[in-house]
Amino acid sequence: MRTAILTLAAAAALTVAPRADAAEIVVAGGCFWCVEADFEKVRGVSEVVSGYTGGTTENPTYDQVTGGDTGHYEAARIEYDQSEINARQLYDLFFRSIDPFDAGGQFCDRGDSYRSAIFVDGPEEREAAEAAKAAAERELGQEIVTPILGLDEFYRAEDYHQDYYKSSERTLTRFGYIDRADAYERYREGCRRDQRVRDIWGDDAPFAG
Repeated sequence: MRTAILTLAAAAALTVAPRADAAEIVVAGGCFWCVEADFEKVRGVSEVVSGYTGGTTENPTYDQVTGGDTGHYEAARIEYDQSEINARQLYDLFFRSIDPFDAGGQFCDRGDSYRSAIFVDGPEEREAAEAAKAAAERELGQEIVTPILGLDEFYRAEDYHQDYYKSSERTLTRFGYIDRADAYERYREGCRRDQRVRDIWGDDAPFAG
């Protein structure tokens, strides 16, 4: 019986072991709903998790972060398969999904928590991020203000923020009670996120509808 239990335990451990080619990066591009919606469309990306990083407050809440006293950014952890896409390609896409010239927030969202940034974990990620930033600056002919920072703790955001862009849960907005997915679409359109990205990148804006 003991041998059988050990065999089952070993099988379970193998089942949950991470894939050797699984990896992740962390970026901040303003509203994390939008980053999640964009990057979950990318082939090779398995999941995007909305969260907070860059600050000093442990286990922050959304209200604390947007209140501006934590130092945290709204961020997204992009989990991906390295056999299909790499960090440099993801960083290239990231710069083409934001306004890299805005140091005060992103689009209609203002304040420190909405600033853009790349958070790197180790020299390989830093090298890829710096190469993507330099390439974007060459293409645009202008200095980019998005910083490349060291990654500390990443805190997962509240459950209702996860997959907000496709949630059928109802929420109260100025338009009345509507699905979160509908609220997200109205927010993104009202913020003119896609319009601004197209203004910057033209046809090289992969997520701008």
